[in-house]
Amino acid sequence: MKKIIFTVSVLFAFITTNAQKDFQGMAVYESKTSTSDFKARMEGNKDITPEMQKMIEERMKKMFEKTFILNFDKSASIYKEEEKLETPGQQGGGMRMMTSFMGGGGTYYKNVKDKSYTVDKEFMGKEFLVKDSLKTYNWKMEAETKEIGGYMCYKATTVIPASKTDFRNFRAKKENDKKDETKSEENKEKKTSFLDEIDLPKEITITAWYSPEIPINQGPEGYWGLPGLILEVNDGKTTILCSKIVLNAKEKAEIKAPTNGKEVSQAEYDETVTKKMEEMMEMNQGQGRGGMQIRMGR
Repeated sequence: MKKIIFTVSVLFAFITTNAQKDFQGMAVYESKTSTSDFKARMEGNKDITPEMQKMIEERMKKMFEKTFILNFDKSASIYKEEEKLETPGQQGGGMRMMTSFMGGGGTYYKNVKDKSYTVDKEFMGKEFLVKDSLKTYNWKMEAETKEIGGYMCYKATTVIPASKTDFRNFRAKKENDKKDETKSEENKEKKTSFLDEIDLPKEITITAWYSPEIPINQGPEGYWGLPGLILEVNDGKTTILCSKIVLNAKEKAEIKAPTNGKEVSQAEYDETVTKKMEEMMEMNQGQGRGGMQIRMGR
């Protein structure tokens, strides 16, 4: 009798292990970033006509509202923007530049087992392969719950430093902030550009909703580390919400790290982007108060 029980136990363990090994899923996320503060800034700019403003808003909507697909297993995942056909000439030079500052497309690979990530980024026409350790989030578990797509989700929050290379973190400067800045005679003579109108917060509060019903510590973008798949993330300006989940489909996705691009660390990539942003700020001095916005419409 003991031998039978032992055999059954071993068989059950074998089946469970293989089931976990073969476990895979797919989640679709809708990402939306608020552009209300930039719209308000445009409305007060006399250099931008109503027609130009409408065109800019339409292009910003396409840039800040995107669909992503997360394919995952127990230890790794790939997160990639859903491919869409673009109309030739759909984006102007300014919009392409802003898209570059947001990191372009590419594949975001996370391995939570060895706590590493790899992401291929296109920036200003060059390809980079960023490889580094996953960010450690000090999640605070909250008691609040809600249902997302039929899954019971629990709330978790954390505070992180704002990334200087993610355009979504930028906020339009408040008028009071501008008045408080030092106004030397030299500064008074300088004309402002679009990049002079924006600011970067030091910290961002992240709110995540995860479901233990899908017991993996994965999530969209670089988010991870909770006892369940993250179905929603909000940082105040950007909301990433899961709209569809498929578990253990017959066709398995290939989950592997990208390999194209010049290999750099996150710090090295950030330094490259920051330097280019500083160059752009210098180039846009003297373009007029709406210099950057006007080029965005071309």
